[in-house]
Amino acid sequence: MTAAPLSVDPASLIRSRQYRVLLVLAALIGLIVSAASWVFLELVHEIQVGVYQDLPGDLGYDSAPWWWELPWLALAGLLTAFAILRLPGDGGHVPADGLKTGGAPTRPIELPGVLLAALATLGLGLVLGPEAPLIALGMGLGFLATRLVKKDAPEQALALMAAAGSFAAVSTIFGSPVIGAIVILEAAGLGGPMLRLVLLPGLLAAGIGSLVFVGLGSWSGFSTAAWKLSPFPLASFGGPGWGNFGWTLLLAVATAVVTFAVMELARVIKRVVETHQFLLTIAAGLAVGGLAIAFNESTGEPANSVLFSGEDAFGALFSSAAAISLWTLALLLVFKGLAWSISLGNFRGGPTFPALFLGVVAGLLAGHLPGYSQTPAVAALSGAACVSVLRLPLTAVTIASLLSIHAGLAVTPLIILAVVAAYITSEGLTAYVDARVAPGKSRDGLPLPGPDERMAAAPVS
Repeated sequence: MTAAPLSVDPASLIRSRQYRVLLVLAALIGLIVSAASWVFLELVHEIQVGVYQDLPGDLGYDSAPWWWELPWLALAGLLTAFAILRLPGDGGHVPADGLKTGGAPTRPIELPGVLLAALATLGLGLVLGPEAPLIALGMGLGFLATRLVKKDAPEQALALMAAAGSFAAVSTIFGSPVIGAIVILEAAGLGGPMLRLVLLPGLLAAGIGSLVFVGLGSWSGFSTAAWKLSPFPLASFGGPGWGNFGWTLLLAVATAVVTFAVMELARVIKRVVETHQFLLTIAAGLAVGGLAIAFNESTGEPANSVLFSGEDAFGALFSSAAAISLWTLALLLVFKGLAWSISLGNFRGGPTFPALFLGVVAGLLAGHLPGYSQTPAVAALSGAACVSVLRLPLTAVTIASLLSIHAGLAVTPLIILAVVAAYITSEGLTAYVDARVAPGKSRDGLPLPGPDERMAAAPVS
């Protein structure tokens, strides 16, 4: 979605009758998108529970056999490859690109492929989150609703309502319209006179959408808690010392390097899989299953620890952290990191929640370093992992700060330091690799944008 130059004064437009009509439409879109998002997330949750918890018992097993994950992950590969190759929209954006910017909003005709790939990926256990499919769902429904209300709506209005839909959708998963607004605005690169125009309908849609999302859970009896981030149960933090700053800087740089390697590996695997998409996407699903089984055999911990995006596993991770050996945490970091890399390049979903989960695991490990502790380590490295994937520093600081709110405000300087250090490292690594692959071109062989083009970067698609 490209931010087109405005031919009118934004303040005058905000005071106009047409803009008030757009706000009413944004509220309607918030209702529709939040309900659709709720249905989508509950369907994913029911698939996960049905396949991995209920079905083994229904088939007569006392517990899931060791091979249980393999056929389901192979099926996920088959369905995802079908959505990518046979349905419009390529199944959505490739999560190895982060929250992809540029291009037009998701069109309604592309939603079936996006949703099929996302349901297969998320429901059957690949290591990705729901934020990218939700953004696509919100954009597509916002676009569709506007077209139905006014068939000759200008492209600028369609783009604005698509953005409002994405606000409403992403706020459901982050649990806050404010976080949703920050994510979309920063990812979209919107600012200046465009900011107020997009912000008002977006916040309205997100606020109403959040109320509807929670209300649907209460009314239906289904829980939406599995798809909402809750603050980490971190101990209160008195304030950083020099040791905290030193470890945070060092580990944030290391986090960025490792995350960059994971993303690069994802792109390499993607290029290989694309040579025989159907067969090798199934093989990629089986490889993720093999990693999950290997983790279970190596540690005795459930294979599901390696599968899924991880946002509903934070509580169990923190409650059992004291009893889990450092070796088990290290293996979880390695096996889930590899499974995430395979998922990033070949399946469809969002990269944020696995990054946060692995950042927390790294923080739990780092909390045993001399002069460091669990609270600052988890807070800082979750922010570092988030920004290394998304390249959205304000979003990363906001998410990590809210997730670490129980620790108090004293941990915020460490989060900011970690995010800045990881962001600069990630950008430097990207520039270095781009220059080595083909000077003046990206890793895909396309010309690199100049400064003016980067300033006019388009929003999330």
